[in-house]
Amino acid sequence: MIWTLKVDLLFGHYAEEHWQGTLEIDSSSTLEDLHYAIQVAVNFGNDHLYGFYVARTPRSRDRLLLDDENGEIHRASLESLYPLGKGRNLYYLFDYGDHWLFKVAKSRTRPFAPVKGCQYPRLLSFIGTPPVQYPLTEE
Repeated sequence: MIWTLKVDLLFGHYAEEHWQGTLEIDSSSTLEDLHYAIQVAVNFGNDHLYGFYVARTPRSRDRLLLDDENGEIHRASLESLYPLGKGRNLYYLFDYGDHWLFKVAKSRTRPFAPVKGCQYPRLLSFIGTPPVQYPLTEE
């Protein structure tokens, strides 16, 4: 089934404005697949470490880590994670130095069968200007 996800940029060292994207992705996709979909949506270079976690807030210490060290990025599918639990959210952290932090939420749009001829994942729409991973700086 195809799910619709909302991806909100919460923080980034170079973030200048709010950005939110709407993705369609197969529910059997892994977190690694979701990582690549977000990277394409924001046009980042995919040149840093990343991880996911489930928590109540972005700063909560009570969190379930899903990263490369425990292998969950490659094993955990979206459908195996949801529902996340009451008051829990999925967060995606890319580049531990510049700290690009996104909140990923499953939308209320009903899941649907893949549409023949469509490639998933795909970015349906976005609000705001996609962030610039490495803005030009004056020296």
